[in-house]
Amino acid sequence: MKILITGSAGRVGRAIYIKLMRTHNVVGIDRTPCSTADFVGDIRDDVLISEALKNIDVIIHTAALHAPHVGLVTDKDFQSINVDATEQLALAGIKAGVKHFIFTSTTALYGYASTPIGITGWVNEQVNPKPKSIYHKSKIAAETKLKEISNQFNLPVTVLQMSRCFPEHADLMAVFRLTRGIDARDVANAHLCAVEKRLRGFNRFIISGTTPFSRTDCKSLYDDAKFVIAQKCPEIASAFKQRGWDLPDTLDRVYDSSSAQNKLGWLPIYGFDSVLEMLDAEIAEVLPISKRN
Repeated sequence: MKILITGSAGRVGRAIYIKLMRTHNVVGIDRTPCSTADFVGDIRDDVLISEALKNIDVIIHTAALHAPHVGLVTDKDFQSINVDATEQLALAGIKAGVKHFIFTSTTALYGYASTPIGITGWVNEQVNPKPKSIYHKSKIAAETKLKEISNQFNLPVTVLQMSRCFPEHADLMAVFRLTRGIDARDVANAHLCAVEKRLRGFNRFIISGTTPFSRTDCKSLYDDAKFVIAQKCPEIASAFKQRGWDLPDTLDRVYDSSSAQNKLGWLPIYGFDSVLEMLDAEIAEVLPISKRN
């Protein structure tokens, strides 16, 4: 199977490229020259996209402006790159005979809906987004466009809404792996599972680490997260104690990825313990907490 990955020079796009190239014929496109970018240029370049789409079976679309771009580029740029280019890529893919479109989205688009007042938010695919920024709005708009295209052209579209996935301080990252974080390697594997499953129609999944918590824990997680974490995941409580770190007093949200696990046959494996291993190995994905203050 031949797969085109957009944004293949980025952290997530590169991880997906490297994971999939083991079992599939993969090509990448990005504006930044890179060993995982077989085509260098803008995804809005119709000529370049036409060339890149030759004999492609599946598109994995990760290229986008992200939250750090808010305030640095115009809202018009977000519309052009995140929404219009996504629509045009899907339509070009249909014209080229693509059989499946996978869109890398974000859990951030749930916005205010993920953090209700006075209780920890439990976020699954049934939660209605309440976007905060143009970034969130552009991702919602892109998903909506893809759903319309999927319905109109009978194109299988899989949207993978990935949770927090970038280098940050070890104590935060470790706790987030229980609630609202994910390793790039698990994200890559989720894309592989989506490719191989190729569900019919339009499907949308949250991609986040496995959580030991349930919806019934939400009030307690907001009021006394330290106690609940120690009860539900004593291993992280012990590890934090050994390192002299404090567990958080409250948690604002938990992302539920059980639907992706059940329907895609995907299982995240890089939990809080992998964060500590990367920290001890001085891998740049994790920041030492001593540098934060």
